[in-house]
Amino acid sequence: MTEVSEILMSVLSTIRVPRPGDRVHKDECAFSFASPESEGGLYVCMNSFLGFGSKYVDRHHAKTGQRAYLHITRTRKTQKEDETSTGSGDPPKKKPTRLAIGIEGGFDVDQEQYEEEVKVVLFPDRQEVTSEDLGSMPDVVRERVSLSMAGLQAADSVSHALQVQQWDGEVRQESKHAAELKQLDNGVKIPPSGWKCEVCDLQENIWMNLTDGKVLCGRRYFDGSGGNNHALLHYQQTGYPLAVKLGTITPDGADVYSYDEDDMVLDSKLPEHLSHFGIDMMTMEKTERTMTELEIAVNQRVGEWEVIQESGTTLRPLWGPGLTGMKNLGNSCYLNSVMQVLFTIPDFQTKYVSNIDKVFAEAPSDPTQDFKTQVAKLGYGLLSGEYSKPAPDPGDDPSTSTEPRGDQVGIAPRMFKALVGRGHPEFSTNRQQDAQEFLLHFINMVERNCRSGMNPSEAFRFLVEEKIVCQQSQKAKYTQRVDYIVQLPVPMDQATNMEELQEAERRREEAETTGAPPPAVTRAQIPFAACLAALSEPETLTDFWSSAVQAKTTATKTTRFASFPDHLVIQIKKFTFGLDWVPKKLDVSIDVPDTLDLSALRAMGQQPGEELLPEVAPPPLMTPDVEVKGILGSHGNEEDDSLYSPLLSPVLDDSTVSQLCEMGFPLEACRKAVYYTGNTGIDAAMNWVMGHMEDPDFAAPLVLPGSSSAPGTTPTESLPEEHLATIVSMGFSRDQATRALRATNNVLERAVDWIFSHLDDLESMDVSEGGRSEGGSEASREPPPGPRVRDGPGKYELFAFISHMGSSTMCGHYVCHIKKDQQWVIFNDQKVCASEKPPKDLGYLYFYRRVVE
Repeated sequence: MTEVSEILMSVLSTIRVPRPGDRVHKDECAFSFASPESEGGLYVCMNSFLGFGSKYVDRHHAKTGQRAYLHITRTRKTQKEDETSTGSGDPPKKKPTRLAIGIEGGFDVDQEQYEEEVKVVLFPDRQEVTSEDLGSMPDVVRERVSLSMAGLQAADSVSHALQVQQWDGEVRQESKHAAELKQLDNGVKIPPSGWKCEVCDLQENIWMNLTDGKVLCGRRYFDGSGGNNHALLHYQQTGYPLAVKLGTITPDGADVYSYDEDDMVLDSKLPEHLSHFGIDMMTMEKTERTMTELEIAVNQRVGEWEVIQESGTTLRPLWGPGLTGMKNLGNSCYLNSVMQVLFTIPDFQTKYVSNIDKVFAEAPSDPTQDFKTQVAKLGYGLLSGEYSKPAPDPGDDPSTSTEPRGDQVGIAPRMFKALVGRGHPEFSTNRQQDAQEFLLHFINMVERNCRSGMNPSEAFRFLVEEKIVCQQSQKAKYTQRVDYIVQLPVPMDQATNMEELQEAERRREEAETTGAPPPAVTRAQIPFAACLAALSEPETLTDFWSSAVQAKTTATKTTRFASFPDHLVIQIKKFTFGLDWVPKKLDVSIDVPDTLDLSALRAMGQQPGEELLPEVAPPPLMTPDVEVKGILGSHGNEEDDSLYSPLLSPVLDDSTVSQLCEMGFPLEACRKAVYYTGNTGIDAAMNWVMGHMEDPDFAAPLVLPGSSSAPGTTPTESLPEEHLATIVSMGFSRDQATRALRATNNVLERAVDWIFSHLDDLESMDVSEGGRSEGGSEASREPPPGPRVRDGPGKYELFAFISHMGSSTMCGHYVCHIKKDQQWVIFNDQKVCASEKPPKDLGYLYFYRRVVE
């Protein structure tokens, strides 16, 4: 037996064959963005199936003692080999013919443009074993190693399984109008070619109505191309539902659209319907692209430089440290933009990148599932410059491009995206998301994972002071809350070009009536000062329950900064709801300044001579005719009902509950909001909802004081000692554990989730050694300190902004601009270029840093 055979025999028990359900990481290193295409390839542990680049495989071997790794290298084929069947013997790569993923004719997600080579490498001496070498080894070695190699090659990688979902965008249903479609006997006959719109003479994107044979142009596309909406207007006037796109008719079918069903449909009687107007389907040839082909073309162009801002200028590509692009994994531009900005902030660089060796050394056995490891890996990938290199031109033929394309090798954050999105109903999908919601989601994850040591989220954390003044008694109430983002309203009535907007609206309505082409879009010009004024102006509360007068009255609420963070995030509230509750985006231009002074918005606290509202709860809610009976409470017994707890039926304001439900909140949450704010009106209830949305029991049924939380559970007054002990063992105090259990009706799992999502509140509770609160009576304790926030001058300078293109946060595209060394840089996924005209007036999220004088 050779030396290699002996080594393999000695480690044979550690070599596993992948089974269904095993996670195989064969596309990406656990600690870097090395892949089989990278220099040195990727080493996959044949026991844990974790992947490692050449820089980290020795570390894994030293830590685990594992010796056998499958070494995978992929070499890019030339363009000629890709497009012909010569050389490798593979068939030519086909263009997609279906709007689909993962099925025949759909977008190709396999990496067929690479030649792959695999072999087993034995550490620490890196001895290589090929499939051919196995042929001369003992049967038991050859069989086990061959099965493991084949299994690893055949297994879907984790990233592939997460990224690719079989999807078919071409499945069409039979139209409900097709079978009984009425066609007019009006003598209309349609020629086999030469069509043009009967209204505007347009000769492309032409549709024929299958009821009356009218030939009209199709819809206008979002970019101004397409038709002039005359076919749609005809349907609105006549109600004739089906139309066929002329130029797509072949013996196999055609594009048929149902205006009534608002979708592309099938028409099983299409030959008969076409024949009615003199069209012989069997002799027709295709002369126009089908709607599917148009959509495929758009999908293939997604990410191209021409579809984003600054497309009218030639932008200079940039490479180097801090200038690394990120691949779009399918609507992941929101994540790319947010993470690019976060890793320009020193707190995140220090936490995750400066001590990356320590982070990696402390990583658990499966680093792909460790938050700190994956964030550090992403941060290093973005800042190091190792992956900021020009992407190879297809076919490596420089003559195919006359200018730099701006594309980079970049990094594909598959592992990071899978980890931060795991378990989340939206971020775990490939759908487009709201960048602001993802930023808050990521900050929340950082908070949960930074209970000890430095917390970079503190860079954004600030205190908001809300002051409510009862107009009848002139007494005030002060409350503070933690926030991370300033949401800036957009007062459309303050537009400086109001006359121009009104004229544009008049022309638009006129175009819809006459069928003329719609006018160019006119964007509202909103002063930034007007947005700031709308944020700071007092809000009137009409149904405020005043503890001073013991009745509902009017109050004013003023919001101010109780502290100013090191880094200020401002969200422009562009996304709103129309009168029909349909989401819409405000098309506005705001003159966002490069420097900002918010000093005038600092909270002043209680003023000399100002009286505070008494701390008195609203009156209890109960039916006026309820018969209050003693029921067995948590401290009662059958002989003595003196300690019984009365069960009171609450009377809730149905109109307030209904208003909250109409906004999309769960019914039980709405009932609790109204109950706990004492029927004091929609404003108070809405504030309660916004302050409790993250509670684990937000949508749980309303549980009245003194009643059981649910059938078969313990009343909230009785806390299970074993649950308390479990939470205390995690490092929390008994008081903190008690608070968490009471907030979640004694459900341990929910209590643990609650406690991690309320760290700011819990930090204010004094904790001593042993996990218990300091002794002493309530009266002798000092007021608890507030959550940890940084404070300083309210003067800032703009250093980054994220822009959104599209009609909704659920679609479109995000890019970010970041100021680096006094130069604005645009990050559009894999493209990183010097920005010539940063569109600062069209941003969605703005990032400022404090100016220290």
